[in-house]
Amino acid sequence: MAAPPRTSDASPAVRARGVGFSYPDTPAIVDLDLEVERGAFFGLLGPNGAGKSTLLSLLSGVLPPQRGSLEILGRPTGRWPRAELARRVAVVPQRFEISFPFTVSELVLLGRMPHRPALFGESESDRLIARRAMEATGVLHLAARRVTGLSGGEQKRVLVAKALAQQPELLLLDEPAAHLDIRHQVSLHRLIDEIRQREKLTVIAAMHDLNLAAAFCDRVALLQQGRVTAAGLVPEVMTYRRLRETFGIDIYVGVNEITGHRLFTPMTGDTGNEAQKSSTKL
Repeated sequence: MAAPPRTSDASPAVRARGVGFSYPDTPAIVDLDLEVERGAFFGLLGPNGAGKSTLLSLLSGVLPPQRGSLEILGRPTGRWPRAELARRVAVVPQRFEISFPFTVSELVLLGRMPHRPALFGESESDRLIARRAMEATGVLHLAARRVTGLSGGEQKRVLVAKALAQQPELLLLDEPAAHLDIRHQVSLHRLIDEIRQREKLTVIAAMHDLNLAAAFCDRVALLQQGRVTAAGLVPEVMTYRRLRETFGIDIYVGVNEITGHRLFTPMTGDTGNEAQKSSTKL
């Protein structure tokens, strides 16, 4: 089964204007403006409760915006048939509770469900697409294993494979590095970035690790209390002052002399005036 035709590349992958959403008695997203170009690796940064996960739910169509306008892949969210949006947008959640003992191949094949006619099982084309997704994420050798018996890093790769089997245009990730050690964090982000470039995907990821965001994201946005306080290129957004305002702590901002990426280290205790002065220049 062929992937659905791509939507027009002329419009941004995401365009939000004055978007708002509240849970009962709790505003989660407030007058949010955001634009994400197609093909970007875009990071959403902010403290717990800033609205990152709620924003991803809005972008995936799980939650409808209560105020403002939100366009996904050039079309207002209210004009997307749910089944069609499910074919265009894939989500890798932070947590995935597995109550059924799926094998890896069975779970990845679930990514083909939005493309299947009602009441029909997977086709040979579905199986081929799932196999290619497992090959791309390096989990094909685990195809017959139960997902519940895999390591955290392996499970994350399987979830990415499931999302890729969906053949999306927009890939949303909620804390993809959560509960992984440093090696697996870097490996997973490198994998996602390689797939993004090869498949011409747009990736939007809610992230906590500032160093991973600086290493892999083209652009980032800072969220605080449901609002985007800054968005743009890493050097423009991830400055000492903006990060301090967002997270409420002093964070040293440096530059990796090997890669040129920015480096971030929380400053504890008496850091001295010189350290603070040097970081404020960045």
